[in-house]
Amino acid sequence: MKFRLLASATESRARIGELSTGHGLVQTPAFLPVGTRGTVKGVFPRDLLDLGASMILCNTYHLLLRPGIDLLRSLGGLHRFLGWPGAILTDSGGYQVFSLSSLRSIDDRGVAFRSHLDGKLLFLSPELAVEFQSIAGSDLAMSLDECPPWPASSSELDQAVRRTVLWAARGKETWRRLRESCSGLPTPEAGLFAIVQGGGSAKLRGLCAEELGAIGFDGFAIGGVSVGEPVEEGLRAVAETVVHLDPGRPRYVMGVGEPWQIVEMVNLGVDLFDCVLPTRLARHGVAYTERGRLSLRNASFRLDTEPLSAECGCYTCRHFHRAYLRHLLKSEEILGVMLLTLHNLYFYLCLMRGIRRALETGRWDPFLAEQRRRRKEYKEGS
Repeated sequence: MKFRLLASATESRARIGELSTGHGLVQTPAFLPVGTRGTVKGVFPRDLLDLGASMILCNTYHLLLRPGIDLLRSLGGLHRFLGWPGAILTDSGGYQVFSLSSLRSIDDRGVAFRSHLDGKLLFLSPELAVEFQSIAGSDLAMSLDECPPWPASSSELDQAVRRTVLWAARGKETWRRLRESCSGLPTPEAGLFAIVQGGGSAKLRGLCAEELGAIGFDGFAIGGVSVGEPVEEGLRAVAETVVHLDPGRPRYVMGVGEPWQIVEMVNLGVDLFDCVLPTRLARHGVAYTERGRLSLRNASFRLDTEPLSAECGCYTCRHFHRAYLRHLLKSEEILGVMLLTLHNLYFYLCLMRGIRRALETGRWDPFLAEQRRRRKEYKEGS
């Protein structure tokens, strides 16, 4: 994996780059549609290609449970299994350490899970997390980390940072061994990222980033954001972490977020993003537009013959109006969810293209000002 910076804004840390993977180039800043269980819900892989997606995210924890490491090994890895020709980033399962706290126990060796599927015991170590991702053929793999809750005590944050660094070092050693033995890593160009933790403590985030940087990774993720903290706290945590990261390596904020959050984090110097919101909200009948979210189940759209957005060029907006989309949703027709998912992903990917264009043309400052103005007028639902 290689990362090349192409240009930077003059008054902020915002930048554009090019991430070279074994499955193509990824222009950054980039948004990764989330395919937790090996599929981005509601769309075909060909749709993702048509929308301009170059990388998707898959989840180690869920894929380790089903289909499992042995099946993926025998079938030649995730790309062949999914029928996806683009790049794949896999997370480490660390978020499930956080979100499934009632089903797990944790110590320095790793995490013992009770499967949410059948109650079967699973032990996820930092070594297994890396081995699974290498066998899966991930283009970007993540080290196992411990994500503390928000709010967390100082002792909880200290422990999470210590354990995250410990696990990252063990994962890196496994990665090195697999690369040298060629027993894993079907994608030789694959990269390994470490995840910076530290909660709301600038000191701990700086310490974690510096210790992970000393170990050496291909890129760095900023974890522990969007775990229940106020949004401004999340932005502050990102800003306090970025300053400690190698500017020559890609930076990735995990699980974020709303369009305006992505714009603000690009301004702070972040390169990669993923979030379930565009697909999840589509399944609830919600569409993103430049002027706010539309809740299509509302009766006000019953006779509305306007597209979701007159400014949008997606397949949904070019062929269907709001009244028909509402009818599909009220009738529980799967097409309604599919059409909203297409639109929402198009909206996010168009935003990323607009971000890159503004940076390429030296117009980042007016672009940022316009996005902030729109946020003030933005409606969360109508």
